[in-house]
Amino acid sequence: MTRQGAAEDEVVELTSELIRIDTTNTGDLDTTTGEREAAEYVAGKLTEVGYEVEVLDSGAPGRSNVFCRLPGADPSRGALLVHGHLDVVPADPSEWSVHPFSGAVQDGYVWGRGAVDMKDMVGMTLAVARQFKRDGVVPPRDIVFAFVADEEAGGSYGAQWLVKHRPDLFEGCTEAVGEVGGFSLTFGEDQRVYLIEAAEKGIAWMRLRARGKPGHGSFLHDDNAVTHVAEAVARLGNHRFPLVLTDTVRAFLEQMSELTGLEFPEDDLEGSIAKLGPLSRIVGATVRDTANPTMLSAGYKANVIPSTAEAVVDCRVLPGREEAFLREVDELLGPDVTREWVQNLRAVETPFAGALTDAMAAALREEDSTAKTVPYMLSGGTDAKSFAELGMQCYGFAPLRLPPDLDFASLFHGIDERVPVDALTFGTRVLDRFLRTC
Repeated sequence: MTRQGAAEDEVVELTSELIRIDTTNTGDLDTTTGEREAAEYVAGKLTEVGYEVEVLDSGAPGRSNVFCRLPGADPSRGALLVHGHLDVVPADPSEWSVHPFSGAVQDGYVWGRGAVDMKDMVGMTLAVARQFKRDGVVPPRDIVFAFVADEEAGGSYGAQWLVKHRPDLFEGCTEAVGEVGGFSLTFGEDQRVYLIEAAEKGIAWMRLRARGKPGHGSFLHDDNAVTHVAEAVARLGNHRFPLVLTDTVRAFLEQMSELTGLEFPEDDLEGSIAKLGPLSRIVGATVRDTANPTMLSAGYKANVIPSTAEAVVDCRVLPGREEAFLREVDELLGPDVTREWVQNLRAVETPFAGALTDAMAAALREEDSTAKTVPYMLSGGTDAKSFAELGMQCYGFAPLRLPPDLDFASLFHGIDERVPVDALTFGTRVLDRFLRTC
């Protein structure tokens, strides 16, 4: 067995064991579970091979994070942060083919909640970190490994808290790699494109509130809070924000056109993006801002008109569009509805050029000679938003070579979430090469 095989041989087991630790993040401190147990598991695996590990809770008991640093050959270079989150979204076992926290390894896949979001990357990172320590590998520069809490609820008890209260943990970090990038798409017979996340839309969860005159439901009312908020929500939910091509999306479309022969004319951009198949759900959401109503709350009795009504809207905003977006929102809401932020994390965009992205491409080509790397924008968000506040250039790079017929996008937060075993071992080899040359 080669030494590289040591990481490959344990990555499936590590990922499966991580999935078996139920780290469901409900967004409620009273019902979120498992992050401390997962952090202790990761810390134990790192301590076992000789790392000096720091485990700390971030603002609340059990919201635990793990850090260690591997010194590099050139301490004058900026350090690289490799980060992953330990929490997952809820899963209903009755909807799944296997139990979502079984970590089952069957039919060529590792199954369970977190298999792609993102205990696969945590498992690969842990496997490579352990091998580097066992083998005495000295990377070109310092590598900081961070395994954090609460990403699925915005990071208030994870990355956000750490950036605000413990920036010393990231001392010297100039670049970072995390989730939702480095996965493959197959075109034609055997041409694979690997998407590297170089930008993310902003996350802006907005609470709307209307006030009106309370009263009996049988009377005439011209100042009904429920009506005010319902009309505002309908206007906002039906609105189409303007089409905007950011640098990252433009680069993605240009390179995809060169590789596939597809054309993406701006007068039919969304129609042409639909030709990308399942990926179109992600890419199509990155050419406009979106504002999707998700929650409504009002009243307590059928015959009582309440004095207040509320709604929550999930807004995703393109880089550079924050001020224009809010102007449009305020025009749509009108004078009877106020807004406030539940969560407001700004968009990030990083140039797709330089030594780090070159190292990603080279590592992929060593394992897949057909590999082409293309930048893209994520319509959702990751902890990169928080780490970018410390001046880091952030990318999504969790490398996976996927079967051509796998609808990968549908697995994120989806039923029967799973990751191919071959993709895990492939990703471990790529991550090993990348961290040796970054």
